[in-house]
Amino acid sequence: MQQIVKNIKGDRLIWAIVALLAIVSFLPVYSAASNLAYRAGDGNTFAFFVRHFMHLFLGFAIMYAVHKIPYRYFRGLSLIMIPVVMVLLGLTMIQGHTVEGASASRWIQIPFVGVSFQTSTFASVVLMVYVARYMSKIKDKVITFRESLLPLWLPVFLVLVMILPSNFSTAAILFLMVSILVFIGGYPIRYLGIVIGLGIMALVLFIMFAKLTKGPLHVKVTTWENRIKNYSNDDDTEADYQIEKAKIAIASGGIKGVGPGKSIQKNFLPQSSSDFIFAIIIEEYGLLGGIFIMILYMWLLFRIVIVSQKSDTIFGKLLVLGVGLPIVFQALINMAVAVELFPVTGQTLPLISSGGTSIWMTCLAIGIILSVSAHRQDIKEQEKNEDNPLEILSEAI
Repeated sequence: MQQIVKNIKGDRLIWAIVALLAIVSFLPVYSAASNLAYRAGDGNTFAFFVRHFMHLFLGFAIMYAVHKIPYRYFRGLSLIMIPVVMVLLGLTMIQGHTVEGASASRWIQIPFVGVSFQTSTFASVVLMVYVARYMSKIKDKVITFRESLLPLWLPVFLVLVMILPSNFSTAAILFLMVSILVFIGGYPIRYLGIVIGLGIMALVLFIMFAKLTKGPLHVKVTTWENRIKNYSNDDDTEADYQIEKAKIAIASGGIKGVGPGKSIQKNFLPQSSSDFIFAIIIEEYGLLGGIFIMILYMWLLFRIVIVSQKSDTIFGKLLVLGVGLPIVFQALINMAVAVELFPVTGQTLPLISSGGTSIWMTCLAIGIILSVSAHRQDIKEQEKNEDNPLEILSEAI
């Protein structure tokens, strides 16, 4: 263990924030798991606690392994992984199945392991790395829209089209994050406007096509419409059952909360340990607990920006923002849904909500950020040694 701690590199504050979020997650997840245990029929909440621990343990192992990889290798890996991601998304569309009552076929079963994997989350990380690579490649170059259409936007739209039918919120967030990243990377605004316009047109055509069918696509689009209608008109319908229970949980929490494990609404919220874990946190730990969680994510955002600014390459800067911003944005979306500032999306709270894929992919992204930060530390240590004559003499001897 001491050897592992000694070999930990990168921004120590990011390590601390991630560890805090992971530690904070245990009690709310253990408390909210009573609902899942009841539905499973055995009432064994400890099994969910152990499963969450194993997900986090594997996530931190992924983060540690990835942060030891020089970040320049991710440039080439993104080219290799884009076709792999498309194959995985295609398999998910064909063979995907539901998990824990979720209606969308977003998961694929890993053979011989018995573990379900949400391919869209992995695809999001890979795509952001790919976009960061392309934008760093064309930096300070004059490029036309036609030149960027095939190498940049074709992979983006293929991935989005394959995610959209089963997971609109992930596709929308991913498109927004890609747009922000290419804007930061200096992509011409007039071209970006064309892309956004084409994206909106494609979405409209998809919805029109889905409405004309009577299969799963029609059901999915109808679900999107109901969520937006329920959010806008505040009608007391069965469709907004979850958000109503979340609001009750938040109102019950007050300033200090009802206490750890004493949540009532966890027994009524279907996704209390994942999508609506923030509502359970506020119910049990009050407004103070909710503010503490928000501070941690804002602190993480601040450190992400710092690591990006300190990177010595354009690719490093864009890479950190590309994989880091979606983590914080997803957290804000999850919290906004819980307090009804946003329609229900199904987005989890990174590093806190239960669910293996979400934790693993968040840790993968953070590992990439730490890899960039570790590279900066290596350069500083090298410069320090070169400036120290005693070090030079000792190496010569």
